Amino acid sequence: MVAAVTDATFAADVLKSDKPVLVDYWADWCTPCKQIAPIIEELDREYGDKITFLKLDTNDNPNTPMQYGIMSIPTLQLFVNGEVVQSLTGSKGKGAILKALDEYL
Repeated sequence: MVAAVTDATFAADVLKSDKPVLVDYWADWCTPCKQIAPIIEELDREYGDKITFLKLDTNDNPNTPMQYGIMSIPTLQLFVNGEVVQSLTGSKGKGAILKALDEYL
């Protein structure tokens, strides 16, 4: 299961991670977020040894999305060495997500 990250744990869990980290910004009222969630779970099972997959509830944690300019959800951001290297907005299929992650797998 994909672990949750919060405003309070973001720096330690994401920015200081030794592995690339994919953050899934979501909310419980967001239908496309619910559609993408099983894909993120599947990717975590398949590639969790190479990339850390985390989800951030934007309702409960508004500061981090604001800091990173998240204007709509779902948004996926890939962090490497504390920097955003890829960003995907909207409901994406597994293929599109894998393409964005490809060089880190």
